[in-house]
Amino acid sequence: MTEITNQRCAIVTVIGAPNAGKSTLVNALVGAKISIVTQKVQTTRARIRGIVVESDTQIVFIDTPGIFAPKRRLDRAMVAAAWDGIDGADQTLLMVDAPAYITGATGGGQAAKARADTDSILDGLKAAERKVTLVLNKIDEIARQKLLALIEELSAENDFAEIFLISAKTGDGLKELKAHIVSNAPPGPWLYPEDQLSDISDRLMAAEVTREKLFLRLHQELPYDSTVETEDWKSGKKGIRIEQTIYVARDSQKGIVLGKSGQTLKAIGQAAREDLSEIYGAPVHLFLHVKVREGWSDEAARLRNIGLDVVQ
Repeated sequence: MTEITNQRCAIVTVIGAPNAGKSTLVNALVGAKISIVTQKVQTTRARIRGIVVESDTQIVFIDTPGIFAPKRRLDRAMVAAAWDGIDGADQTLLMVDAPAYITGATGGGQAAKARADTDSILDGLKAAERKVTLVLNKIDEIARQKLLALIEELSAENDFAEIFLISAKTGDGLKELKAHIVSNAPPGPWLYPEDQLSDISDRLMAAEVTREKLFLRLHQELPYDSTVETEDWKSGKKGIRIEQTIYVARDSQKGIVLGKSGQTLKAIGQAAREDLSEIYGAPVHLFLHVKVREGWSDEAARLRNIGLDVVQ
């Protein structure tokens, strides 16, 4: 680690409703893929830390699961993990999908749910007397007049530390947001080495990439009853050999993942292999297996309840 006499370090937690763009934002600010991104809500299942160094300042971004009204045991554990991420944070960013929030006022479906989840988060923050920075995302998809009306609406009922308008996808507004975070970082030693981008292990990162491809390929067909575990990882002269198991909750789901003559699984593996080869800068030889493991989500929830952050 580089020796800096006047080091500063900020822990910044990013919270919000599912699909608000939290993982896209953290990936963009870190400048590398550390969290998976899909259009499926509640993709992030654990707190993942992304690390940025700006001169004498280190910023540790904590990407949290989306906060929503939980039904399953795993859902409740994910939401608890998100709220826990606020504790000990120097700054908290509340991300809001601006177009969805506006549409949700009069429409139904996912937009209405996104608005309800966001309002619930705002109520929770007020009850806990937490002052956060509001980050309105996807401003490239909304007319300026509607955006200004949204700012006025939210500011009338909430006291925000600051308000930023961004598009995590295009990068608009990210420079200003990062500068604000850096300028408000408290003095303190860095928590990670200068060249470290994330606290996620190689095995876990590989599992997350495959899980992303699984979600993208089977967005409608496969519900959340699936996970990926890296069973073996070996680095050699010819590249990296990775063996993973995709676990589903029911036998009927196994056929969905495999596809006709195994073509779906092959496509998932190819997409994951390409991403992993780029991430690690070496050829990746990926071997995927599909197994049924009933109750895996309850086991994941149990591990979180005893204080372990797990993605599987």
